[in-house]
Amino acid sequence: MKKDQKIIIKGARVNNLQNISVEIPAGRLTCITGLSGSGKSSLAFDTLFAEGQRRYVESLSAYARQFLGRMLKPDVDFIDGIAPAIAIEQKSSTRNPRSTVGTVTEIYDYLKLLYARIGRTYSPISGKEVKRQQVKDVIHYLQKLPPDTRIFLLTPYQVREGLTLTDALALSMQQGYSRILFNSETISIESFLDDLKKKKSIKKSDKLFLMIDRAVSTDDTEEIAQRLSLSIEAAFTEGNGICIIYTDHDKHYETFSKRFEEDGISFEEPSVNLFSFNNPYGACPTCEGFGTIIGIDPNLVIPDKTLSVYDGAIAPWKGEKMGEWLIDFLNVAWEFDFPVHKPFCELNDAQKNLLWTGNKHFEGLNAFFKMLEQNLYKIQYRVMLSRYKGRTTCPDCRGTRLRNDASYVKIQGQSILDLVLLPIRNLADFFNNLKLSTYEMKVSSHILREINFRLKFLSNTGLEYLTLNRLSNTLSGGETQRINLARALGSSLVGSMYILDEPSIGLHPVDTEKLIEVLKNLRDLGNSVIVVEHDEDIIRESDYIIDMGPGAGRNGGYVVFQGTMKQLMQNKESHTAKYFRGEDQLPVKQKPLKPRFFIGLKNVDQNNLKNISVQFPLNAITAVTGVSGSGKSSLVRQVLYPALQRHFGNYSEQSGSFGSIEGDIHLLTGVEMVDQNPIGRSTRSNPATYLKAFDEIRDLYAALPLSKQRGYKPGFFSFNVEGGRCEVCQGEGTITVEMQFMADVHLVCEECGGKRYKSDVLDVQFNEKNISDILDLTVNEALTLFSSQINEKFGSHCKRICDKIQPLADVGLGYLQLGQSSSSLSGGEAQRIKLASFLSKALPNESILFIFDEPTTGLHYHDIQYFYQSITRLINAGHSVVLVEHNMELVKYADYIIDLGPHGGDRGGEVLYQGPLDGIKKIKKSATASAISKKLPEWAK
Repeated sequence: MKKDQKIIIKGARVNNLQNISVEIPAGRLTCITGLSGSGKSSLAFDTLFAEGQRRYVESLSAYARQFLGRMLKPDVDFIDGIAPAIAIEQKSSTRNPRSTVGTVTEIYDYLKLLYARIGRTYSPISGKEVKRQQVKDVIHYLQKLPPDTRIFLLTPYQVREGLTLTDALALSMQQGYSRILFNSETISIESFLDDLKKKKSIKKSDKLFLMIDRAVSTDDTEEIAQRLSLSIEAAFTEGNGICIIYTDHDKHYETFSKRFEEDGISFEEPSVNLFSFNNPYGACPTCEGFGTIIGIDPNLVIPDKTLSVYDGAIAPWKGEKMGEWLIDFLNVAWEFDFPVHKPFCELNDAQKNLLWTGNKHFEGLNAFFKMLEQNLYKIQYRVMLSRYKGRTTCPDCRGTRLRNDASYVKIQGQSILDLVLLPIRNLADFFNNLKLSTYEMKVSSHILREINFRLKFLSNTGLEYLTLNRLSNTLSGGETQRINLARALGSSLVGSMYILDEPSIGLHPVDTEKLIEVLKNLRDLGNSVIVVEHDEDIIRESDYIIDMGPGAGRNGGYVVFQGTMKQLMQNKESHTAKYFRGEDQLPVKQKPLKPRFFIGLKNVDQNNLKNISVQFPLNAITAVTGVSGSGKSSLVRQVLYPALQRHFGNYSEQSGSFGSIEGDIHLLTGVEMVDQNPIGRSTRSNPATYLKAFDEIRDLYAALPLSKQRGYKPGFFSFNVEGGRCEVCQGEGTITVEMQFMADVHLVCEECGGKRYKSDVLDVQFNEKNISDILDLTVNEALTLFSSQINEKFGSHCKRICDKIQPLADVGLGYLQLGQSSSSLSGGEAQRIKLASFLSKALPNESILFIFDEPTTGLHYHDIQYFYQSITRLINAGHSVVLVEHNMELVKYADYIIDLGPHGGDRGGEVLYQGPLDGIKKIKKSATASAISKKLPEWAK
């Protein structure tokens, strides 16, 4: 696309867009920003991307369209200059347990091809390369023999099925062969047949070979090649791929094989399917290509790693009967110097492994659980075994999902199983230092170029700590988006329109600079890059900025500003400009809170965490920070949350590996994870139903005079059950008409006109509004309506409704409609609705630890104030808050910092700092220290 071209949009009315018109320069990096709910995604994804996709689909045949995504035309008058669109969103694209980083980025597809084409197979016994030998290999061997060496060209004697040895020898004579080698002696076949008539059989230990040819080596190597080439080919044919050279001076047999064999083992030849775990041919037969199996979970067997074996670290070896295993072990431990009083977490790997495998003095845990499995007819053994079962890494494939044969194929000493377990940083080093022959380079140059390009991109976007074997469904939204971007960039498209949804999410500020460079490179290829973003650095580096607003929901949907960064700084209406000028910020606390009570986690070694111990203060805001991959989610989501869940007697997923949880845990009454998963279980769920406000609204309408006169109960005003809802659309308000070759058509229900209810129900009105009108109100409009009626006849109902929905306004969601479908909410909005639901509950005499995972996702700097005020209310109510966060605008309001690092993956997992905010500035190797200092006022630096 030429840079003087423009993408022109006129009359856009999608969602809350107010019939806007906007021009976006093509071939530039454009940032769309604005308050949460101001219409950014509606403009970028629901208008631009939807129209780009629709035009592509419409260009195909009717037959092809039935197999593709069906998209409606967005509500817009005119769009011109639009290019083929590629949208990369935050949402995890798959829940497939077989999907990995390698498959999503397509790096693994290229790896499979690389190993199938230039991989060399090595025997696990001798380490020799396995290869099919040809005539030239035999000749090369013969040419190295000393002159005047007598050479015998042989093959193992093959007796065809249905023939006796005598018949087979007679047939060989008819084919022109006259001699055999029997136990290193040359005998004519005719003489041997005479001997056979006397012996009638030969021993199994006897060596019988058919002699194809014989010769004497000379200095003339060319003569040997010309003389024996045809004979060698005949030997391979007669010997079913085996040719043997016998030299009588040293009685040596040298075997050559066209078969893919070595050390008596037949190997699979490298092929793409051999390295595919999605194919039954290549998948590990134990785990069927999943990488995990249901087995004995070590974390359940040894739950408290701070205990010693003597003190009861091994959970199943307790009680009167099973304790005998522990007694037997303690009685013999002195014989092999096992430290029975040392905490399990301090044992070395050999000692830990010994407990499982056992030795000649005692039977280990593996034998113990094998005993349980052999006695499953006893119910107590079945119950005990079930306590320690869980998903564990497959022991056969080490979680790589491939059959063992794939590990025999190597390139420069590394198998594909080794490579998928390497961090991307180390994998990139491997390919940068790869030394190949001229032939191998010609075969693999294109493959290596594609692999190196994707690895470089992943490293440049802060994902160098990931492995190709990492499951896609364990990635955060930001990681998923950057990985999808790597795949999109791999196609090397030009003249396209890339639309990204907050690519900076999950990225530490120190890595944002690399991401900006990637976006600019994408632009310089000739693409239009449109980014929906709140990050200050990305906004400042953009060529063109579109600021949506001025408010959110119905108060938004307008273009407040469009132009360059320099022009934005002079705008008086934009909240973004006010923030950049320092006019719109919360003051940092001058007197930080000094926590008195803590809960502590000891010896945490989950994933890349290096046996760390941390403390979380109670009744305070704690921010867990660090670069991407430093171990934040491992610490909070996989260890802290499930450990507290189990402490409070709630069912939780398998907890991560740690020693113990201790401290003032008795002061807590519960733990809540407030994540970005959708609210409700269906599209019928909405903010009003989630916060139970709709129950109060239905009670209000059931109490109105007309409802009592007609006998309407609260359930009559529900659109989810039969009664007052419209049965034609079943309370949906729309009817979907399926079209075979076109997109499904969504029509407003003719019966209820999209109101969801029967006309009789709509007769019941409160303050001139029926139940359908109430659902169409925004939270702020509903608050205005019901608060004005608190002192009237139905004031108690109105007060309860206001109490339920006020927290939505407090967390900055006053723009949402009460009846807005949960499917239309972003992850950040869903998270704040969950926060509002907790704020709406009194929770008397409770002290809950709330965990928020990147709560600033989708939040403009202006909206962070609302979120901070909301969590402050939780602190004032006696609760505690833990934030996993990268946004320094929120981190600077924390009372306590736990900073992990210094890098991601195996170079991270250390506690760089834990303590009050002002102390982190002294930590030189902390990336957070340098990032937070830029956000603090002068007095706090």
